[in-house]
Amino acid sequence: MAKIKMKKKATSTDMTAMCDVAFLLLTFFILTATAKVPEAMPVDTPASTVQTKLPESDLATVIIGKEDGKNKVFFDLKGKDVRKRALELMGEKYNVQFSEEDKTKFSLMTDFGVPIQNLKQIIDMKAADRVKAKQPGVPMDSLDNQLKEWVKRKRFLINKNTVKWLN
Repeated sequence: MAKIKMKKKATSTDMTAMCDVAFLLLTFFILTATAKVPEAMPVDTPASTVQTKLPESDLATVIIGKEDGKNKVFFDLKGKDVRKRALELMGEKYNVQFSEEDKTKFSLMTDFGVPIQNLKQIIDMKAADRVKAKQPGVPMDSLDNQLKEWVKRKRFLINKNTVKWLN
C-alpha cells in the first residue's frame, strides 16, 4: 500500500499587526506622559510617611537654597486667582503697575525669585528663557522683606478676616 504524503505548511506568522499595536501603544504613552516642570533651584525632598496630601490650590511654596555662595529664596503660589490677586496687592504696596496680560501670564508661571520691581521682566520672558535667567531671589533682608509681604498677602487671600494686619 502506498503512503500518502502530507503537504507541510510554512510556520511563519505575519507580525505586521503586532508591530502596529506596539507602535500605537508607544505613541499613546509618549503623548499622554507629562513633562517635568522645570524648577528654579533643585530641591531634594526627604522621604515622607505623612498620610495627608497637600491641597492642590491655596498653597504657597518657599524654596530656600544657596547658589554661588549666596542665599536665594524662590516663592510660588498655587491657584490662578490667588496668584493674580496677590500680584495686584503687591503691585499696590510697591507702586508697580501690572497689566491684565501680565497678571494672566503671572497666574500661569511657576516659582520666581526676583524683587517685585523686576518681576515684570520675568513675566515678559518665555518659559524656557525664564528658567535659564539668573534670578537673585526674593528680597528677605530687614530693610526690604518682600518675602514677608508675599506671605502676608497670600494669607490675606486665604483668610479674609486678616485685613487689619495687611498694611
